[in-house]
Amino acid sequence: MPKAVILSSGGLDSTTCLAMAIDMGYEPITLTFDYGQRHRIELDAAKEVGEYYGVKQHIIADIGLFRDIGQSALTDAIEVPKNLSVDDLSNDIPVTYVPARNLVFLAMATGVAETQGASDIFIGVNALDYSGYPDCRPEFINAFSTAANLATKAGSEGTTVRIQTPLIHLSKSEIIKAGHALDAPYHLTHSCYAPTNDNESCGQCDSCLLRLKGFADASLVDPISYAGT
Repeated sequence: MPKAVILSSGGLDSTTCLAMAIDMGYEPITLTFDYGQRHRIELDAAKEVGEYYGVKQHIIADIGLFRDIGQSALTDAIEVPKNLSVDDLSNDIPVTYVPARNLVFLAMATGVAETQGASDIFIGVNALDYSGYPDCRPEFINAFSTAANLATKAGSEGTTVRIQTPLIHLSKSEIIKAGHALDAPYHLTHSCYAPTNDNESCGQCDSCLLRLKGFADASLVDPISYAGT
């Protein structure tokens, strides 16, 4: 079986990517980042998803830099925006953007892929999402792929690594339908930017609203609990 590195955050999108990679016949190596995020529940979720699939190699990379530089509502003392519906989401890059996060994540994933003999890296970026993150665009993925294969020993010797983005042009409902068809364990996932002290999802942050709308549009029931419901 060919190996693939799967960037696993414990969220809905990365779990769908993991399910797809396994369905495609890859032996997954899951890579999770402890980057100083304020809410540690996603690290637990990634671990549980990996255990669900019997992943043999689950790597947790500790990156303290993002905690030190801050400037994001996910790593700093900045309030996470709350809204009543997806229609209220701004078209501007939100304060939940973590500076250069996917650039750093993919660079480290490339190192893991090269050392472990993995031919592919899966990342659950999405260009149709309302988040507006610049490091989720196809242009970035294409440019990084070129750079990664120029920067590595494997690439210079003709062994290229492919950056797989199977969700990049899918709507949230299409992502959920695809994962549901593969029995992805969405009940183990966590998407919320501002969970309660009991780790319940808030239901009002950008990520929760997009997730809830995705399940509704897919005519499916979200299996996780939300505060106040």
